Amino acid sequence: MKEEQKQPLFQHHRRRVAAFTRKKFTKPAAYVILLLLSYFFGYLSAPSSNSQYDSPPVGPRIAQNRVTQDTAAADNDHYRFTTQCGAPVPSKLVRQTILDRLFNGTSPYDNFPPAHATTLLRKKKIKGWGSNGAVFENLIRKVQPKTIIEVGTFLGASAIHMAQLASGLGLKTQILCIDDFRGWPGFRDRVRDINMVNGDVLLLYQFMQNVVHENATESVLFVPFSSGSALQQLCEWGVFGDLIEVDAGHDFHSAWSDINRAYKLLRPDGGGVIFGHDYFTSADNKGVRRAVHLFARVHGLRVQIDGQHWVIHSP
Repeated sequence: MKEEQKQPLFQHHRRRVAAFTRKKFTKPAAYVILLLLSYFFGYLSAPSSNSQYDSPPVGPRIAQNRVTQDTAAADNDHYRFTTQCGAPVPSKLVRQTILDRLFNGTSPYDNFPPAHATTLLRKKKIKGWGSNGAVFENLIRKVQPKTIIEVGTFLGASAIHMAQLASGLGLKTQILCIDDFRGWPGFRDRVRDINMVNGDVLLLYQFMQNVVHENATESVLFVPFSSGSALQQLCEWGVFGDLIEVDAGHDFHSAWSDINRAYKLLRPDGGGVIFGHDYFTSADNKGVRRAVHLFARVHGLRVQIDGQHWVIHSP
């Protein structure tokens, strides 16, 4: 019954009770009747079933507990990178594994460049940031890597530099470059002379042209996919690295994901090194640096600094 229907009815019964009580009763039955009427009127005056008090509100402590549990579950999700890596592929088979898995067993540099792209490529267009820092030679001399994985390649400046350093030290090092070779919105405003064909900015072809120009086709292979999907797939294939450079997305979430996934690919026997660029940027502790320090704290590792690069040694 709605409130507007109850109110007139309630007032009507109150008048009847008042008239009823003005009479003089000598029989006990009258008092019983009066008691029953009082109970009935009390029921009519109670809040309706559709009132705001129909369901008791959740107490502050219960609500807080729910929020805390949900937050804890969400936080834990940020630390879960649960892909199971396959059995390690011997370093001498890494190159052929990539060729078989991605390129039908043949080198992607064969018959390069295709006719339609020949006139669109620069003979050499190598552009990078921090790609020749001392950190590369320091780490390659120390680790003596058989396999290097680079996350974020662009035009191949650091990959080619590492290939030259390894060759100069007499190492037979295979370098795997992970990049979707799409750049980022507006990058052509900063890097001129990169042609576009039907929306394709030709970054992959120019990267390949740079590798060919520097005679590094035997030591530098590419994995042309997003960093997340490529790192996960290498893990499942059992392709590990002795030295891994992370230099793709520079926001916190991208760097956090890349570092966690890449760390799983360090050689299982220990002694590998993961490192990356842009430790000191205008983003300060909101980007790469925040991701690096959080990762090190979670895993009980130490962060070392070499120029603009951060370095973490695996136990």
